[in-house]
Amino acid sequence: MLRTKPPFRADEVGSLLRPQSIKQARAQFEKGEIGAAALKRIEDDEIVKVVRRQQEIGLKLATDGEFRRSWWHFDFLAGLTGCELYHPETGIQFAGIQTRNDSVRVIGKLDFPADHPMLDHFRFLKAQCDAVGNTPKMTIPSPAVLHFRGGRKAISKDVYPDIEPFFDDLGRTYRKAVKAFYDAGCRYLQFDDTVWAYLCSQDELNKVRARGEDADNLQQIYARMINYAIADRPADMVITTHVCRGNFRSTWISSGGYEPVAETMLAGTNYDGYFLEYDSERAGGFEPLRFLPKGDKIVVVGVITSKFGELEKKADIVSRLQEAAKYAPMEQLAVSPQCGFASTEEGNILSEDEQWAKLALAVEISREMWG
Repeated sequence: MLRTKPPFRADEVGSLLRPQSIKQARAQFEKGEIGAAALKRIEDDEIVKVVRRQQEIGLKLATDGEFRRSWWHFDFLAGLTGCELYHPETGIQFAGIQTRNDSVRVIGKLDFPADHPMLDHFRFLKAQCDAVGNTPKMTIPSPAVLHFRGGRKAISKDVYPDIEPFFDDLGRTYRKAVKAFYDAGCRYLQFDDTVWAYLCSQDELNKVRARGEDADNLQQIYARMINYAIADRPADMVITTHVCRGNFRSTWISSGGYEPVAETMLAGTNYDGYFLEYDSERAGGFEPLRFLPKGDKIVVVGVITSKFGELEKKADIVSRLQEAAKYAPMEQLAVSPQCGFASTEEGNILSEDEQWAKLALAVEISREMWG
C-alpha cells in the first residue's frame, strides 16, 4: 500500500517556519540595508538545508517551505498579469487578531506571464530535490481565491464589466500556469484554497451575500473554473488541493464541517488529491468523506495540527485515521499536518523542533499503517 507517486502516505501541505536568518534578511531588505541578490543568496542557502531536512526525516517530497514568500497567496496572485498588490484600510480579520493590510486587486485583463517569478522558484527547488531524490512539490493559491478574497469590488468594472468573462480569463490564466509549471519540470502541483471551507461557514456566506455576491452558485462556478484550469495536465502530473479554514499565527477564520460542499468538491472537481483539515472540532466529522469516488483519488487527512507545538499521541492519530476509514477506503487515505506551519512569513506559534517532530510523526504513522 506504499505510494510511489504523490500525494504520499506521509505528506505535508507546503509552508514551513521561516529560519531566523531569512526573517532578518527580509527585514534588512525592506530597510534597504541589503539588496535583492544578497536576500536571494540567504534564501537559497536555507532552501538547500530545508530540502535535505525533509528528506532526512523520511518524507518522499519536499517543498521550499515557501521561504521566498510573505503570503501563501498574494505573492503568486500579484505576479499575474492584470493584478496588483495594494493596501486596503484593514487587514484580514482572524479570531482575535488581524493581519497586515495587504491584498490583491484586478486592474487589467488576466494572463499568466512567462516570467512569473515562481517558475524560477520552482526550478531552484527541483534542482535541490533532484540532488536528494525527493519529489519537488509546488504550491500556489487556487483561482477561486482571487475572486473570493476581494469579491466583485476588487475586480475592475472597466476591464470586466460582466463577471463571466473574468471567470473565463481566470480559468485560462491558470490553465497556462499549469502548463508553464509542467514545462519547468513540475509533476506535483497544489492549489491551496480557503474558499471551500468558507462556503461551509454561515458567517462567511453571510458576508459574501452582504457584498452582493451570488453565494448559492459559487460552488459550481469555482468547480467549473478549476476543472477547466487542470483539464489539459499530462498523465504524469498530479494536482491536489488543500482546504484551509484560515492559518495566521496559529489562529483561524471559519468553522463548519465539509457537508455543504463535499459532493461538489470531492466528486465534482477533478483533483487527484485533497488535503483536508481535521485537527479540531471546527472541521466537523468524517462523514462527508463518503462522497470521495472509489478509485485513485486520495484524501490526505490533516489530523496533526500545525497550530500548536504539543506533539499528538500516535495512538490518537491512528484511531482517527481508522475512524475516517469508515467513510473512505484506507487505501485512498494518507496523513499530514492539517495546514502549513507558516502561511504567512510570521509563522505559527511553535518551534522548528516541534514542527519537525510533527512531520516525523506523520512519517512514522504512515509506515505503520500502510507498510
